[in-house]
Amino acid sequence: MKKTVEIRWHGRGGQGAKTAALLLADVAFKTGRCVQGFPEYGPERMGAPITAFNRISEDQIRVHSNIYDPDYVVVVDETLLHSVHVTDGLKEDGAIIVNTPRSPKEVRSLLRGYQGRVFTVDARRISEETLGRNFPNTPMLAATAAVCGVMNRKEFLGEMESSFAHKFAKKPEVIKGNMAALEMAYDQVEKDMAKTNVSPVDQKATAKQMKQSA
Repeated sequence: MKKTVEIRWHGRGGQGAKTAALLLADVAFKTGRCVQGFPEYGPERMGAPITAFNRISEDQIRVHSNIYDPDYVVVVDETLLHSVHVTDGLKEDGAIIVNTPRSPKEVRSLLRGYQGRVFTVDARRISEETLGRNFPNTPMLAATAAVCGVMNRKEFLGEMESSFAHKFAKKPEVIKGNMAALEMAYDQVEKDMAKTNVSPVDQKATAKQMKQSA
C-alpha cells in the first residue's frame, strides 16, 4: 500500500497548472495532510510546456526531488500528448486525467500503450460556461481531487470555497463561478468513475493508502 500519493501536472505557461498544484497542496494541508506542491524550475514563458508536482501524505514527507513515477498525471493541455511523454513512469494502478472534449477511448491511443485508467474532462467548456473565460485549471483541480481521493468531496469544496472567499472577497460573482466550475467537474468525474467500477469504497481505500506504509 502506498504511503504517499504523488501527482505530476503537465500544462503550458499561463494555463494555471502550477497554481492548481499549489492550491491542491494548500487544501490538503488545511485538512491535516503533509504536502508538497512545486513546479519544475526553468523557463515559464507563456505557452511553453511546464511541469508541476504534488506529494500528499498522512506522514512527514522526507523526499524533495521531482516525481518520476507518479500515481496520477494531470494534463491541462491536450496538445502536449503529441510532444511530451506524459505517461512516463505513471503507475498502471493510477490514472491520467486529460483536459479534452474527447472520450477516454479516443485519448488512449495517444498514451503510448498506457493501460491504466483514463479520465477526460472538457475543462474549457466547463470554465467558459461558469466563468465566461477559459480557465482550465479550476475544473482540472476538481477532477484531480475526485480521482485521487486524498480527501472527501465535502472537505475539498469547503476549503476551496473558504480560499475563494478570502481571495475574491469583493467579487462574489467570481466565487460563485469558480465553485460552479469545481462542482461541475467533480460531478462529471464521479459519474465517470462509477462507469469504470470505482466505487465509494474504493475511493475510501485510496485515501487510506496514505495512512499505511509500503
